[in-house]
Amino acid sequence: MNERLPYLREKTNRLSTFPGVYKMKNQAGDIIYIGKAKNLKNRVTSYFRQSADHTPKVAKMVENVYDYDFIVTDTEYEALVLECSLIKQHKPKYNILLKDDKGYHYIHVSGELYPRITAEKRIIEGGITLGPYTSSGVTKQTVAEVNKVFMLPVCHKKFPCTSAANRRPCLNYHIKQCMGVCTGKISAENYGAIINDALNYIKTGSRDSVEKLREEMEKAAENLEFEKAAVLRDRINNITRAAQTQKIFDPDIDNTDIIASVSDHNGTCVSVIVYRNGKLVDKNSYFFEGADNDTSLYTDFIMQYYSSGHDVPEKIFTEYECEDADVVSGILKEQSGHAVHVLFRQKGSMMKYIMLARNNASEFLSVRAGRTGKELIALEQLSQLLGLPKPPEYIEAYDISNLGSSAMCASMVVFENGRPLKKMYKRFSIKNVAIQNDYACMHEVLERRFTRFLDENETDEGFRRKPDLVFLDGGKGQVNAVEPYLREMGIDVPVFGIVKDNKHRTRAISTGGEEISVSSLRSAFTLLTNIQDEMHRVAITYQKKLHSKITFDSRLTSVKGIGEKKAARLMEHFRTAEAIGKAEPEEVSRIAGISAETAAELILKLSQ
Repeated sequence: MNERLPYLREKTNRLSTFPGVYKMKNQAGDIIYIGKAKNLKNRVTSYFRQSADHTPKVAKMVENVYDYDFIVTDTEYEALVLECSLIKQHKPKYNILLKDDKGYHYIHVSGELYPRITAEKRIIEGGITLGPYTSSGVTKQTVAEVNKVFMLPVCHKKFPCTSAANRRPCLNYHIKQCMGVCTGKISAENYGAIINDALNYIKTGSRDSVEKLREEMEKAAENLEFEKAAVLRDRINNITRAAQTQKIFDPDIDNTDIIASVSDHNGTCVSVIVYRNGKLVDKNSYFFEGADNDTSLYTDFIMQYYSSGHDVPEKIFTEYECEDADVVSGILKEQSGHAVHVLFRQKGSMMKYIMLARNNASEFLSVRAGRTGKELIALEQLSQLLGLPKPPEYIEAYDISNLGSSAMCASMVVFENGRPLKKMYKRFSIKNVAIQNDYACMHEVLERRFTRFLDENETDEGFRRKPDLVFLDGGKGQVNAVEPYLREMGIDVPVFGIVKDNKHRTRAISTGGEEISVSSLRSAFTLLTNIQDEMHRVAITYQKKLHSKITFDSRLTSVKGIGEKKAARLMEHFRTAEAIGKAEPEEVSRIAGISAETAAELILKLSQ
């Protein structure tokens, strides 16, 4: 039995649910198996669960797994392509042992006059066969995507159609998912050219077919063949949309490394995505404890990384500008013997590759920290947006709720590492504000909270801890109401407001004088929305509870001389009717502003 299974299970519990490729390694660090998964966590978990029913070969492989690494992709299709590429490159022991015709799948292009592209479980004689591929689901998905992009027929008709009934196009033609070969309007020569474009797309995602189709479209337009030009235009759009998500093959980044990083409160993870000969071949991730995610980090990392023996590419793209990039380029040029360009990108076509590197960095960090990659990215986006020195680990958020001037209260919700920490939640009933005034209520709540923080004798863990960031439900008015006072108290915590639109949806972050839009940062926006929803939920729940307590029953107002306002004052002070019934008449008289006789009558009624 593998003694490392407890460690492997613990590591896998924190693994991403994204598609990707996993690389099993033995104790010497050699890759012994490479696989791909639609859901990395589910797939890798299946190897290490206690009651796993493995075949003898898989069981032997699991016994030799000391650790594993992974590469996150955006789609299962990308994972498939990457898996095949890595297997060819590394030739892992157990991939070779398990490689047989029965377990693999193929893409077949038939040898007919009008060929069909299909997914097959074995090699079919005649035509063209692509593969092998290890996943039937991905093979079928790839075939379905290509047939849809190029509008190829998927029906069972034989072409060319001879009978009038077979020449009637089906629904796919009318909804523009089939070119309508059955109509007899498409020659075998033109159809063959489309099949060649489809094959190029499957093999490499090449843009050559797009350029060729664009030339044909322009030529058709010049010849006034507008219907043909429209068909070609739609095909170009379909290919372009599909290619936008294809990042495994790209001839435009022939020999290139893409470097990006993600930080949390413990340090920074840097990931390097490696492209060689136009295809993704590897990923390397490194964690630096206590390191700041800044431009100097990239300079130090690049110098150490490539001086340790890693292949130096022609281009190195980084997410942030590298200090002394020209000097670094010169040193790497001397080391490698060829020109090296160190470039940075924060927008444009390279951003999808930068994001791929960042996603891998965040997933590496999430496994290490026990958090999801999305949470890490959200916190990092938030820190950059607000100009914080590092991602906030501990966030407190406050909301005021009331019914007019009654049942006034506030909630304090806590998010730690991007997740709700409910055991630290606090609820405040407003004590010093008599009439509705949200600014004054917020001032009171923050004063009470941080007065307890400054108290050396405070024992409540929720009050003893200082937050990295404070959010208030509201705009600049709320921020301006409390921020100066916190500074006077010596509380150096960044304070921002979360602004809602007229439909009570998160719209922006407010400082004391301006608003910061967050709609373009999806992860940060989602986190802010979750925070705002949670603090509102807790506040309104507590407000309803208070309201139910101070909602006086008929026994209070049935006593002559006690109306709704006096009853409300009594309930707000005593909280329950039972407490009023046990109070001294003098106290009830003073709180409600009634005579001693009326107070005595009320106590008698409530005590019965």
